[in-house]
Amino acid sequence: MLLERSKSPHQGKMVPVGGKIEPFETPLNAVIRETFEETGLTIEAPIFRGILTETSPVDYNWISYIYSAEIEFCPPPPCNEGILKWISAGELDFTQTPVTDRYIYRFIIENRPFILDALYNDALDLMEMRDELTGLSVL
Repeated sequence: MLLERSKSPHQGKMVPVGGKIEPFETPLNAVIRETFEETGLTIEAPIFRGILTETSPVDYNWISYIYSAEIEFCPPPPCNEGILKWISAGELDFTQTPVTDRYIYRFIIENRPFILDALYNDALDLMEMRDELTGLSVL
């Protein structure tokens, strides 16, 4: 299930649900809480997949902990962040997502861990993305 985001960043694009870690909260507890807050769904045993670090010379600098979880099919619930939709793995290549997400989905589908460093210019164009685990560019 992905979220068609209604606000910046990535307004109008399909993104995973998520959010910020609260004080004294672990990334694992944050993904469980954020999933419940945005979807009303309780996930059990989320699987840690990797890390995405995004850096730029402007106010767009993030560290994202990426998890996946099995969710039983249900009608997409209402969400105050946008519209939730079921997107199959086969539809991902034809879905408007942030540029980094296409690579993340590939790593997840291939069950490969990752630590991705994405570097943007001041116009927020992705200039480079490397996997720290291999040292290779993934673009």
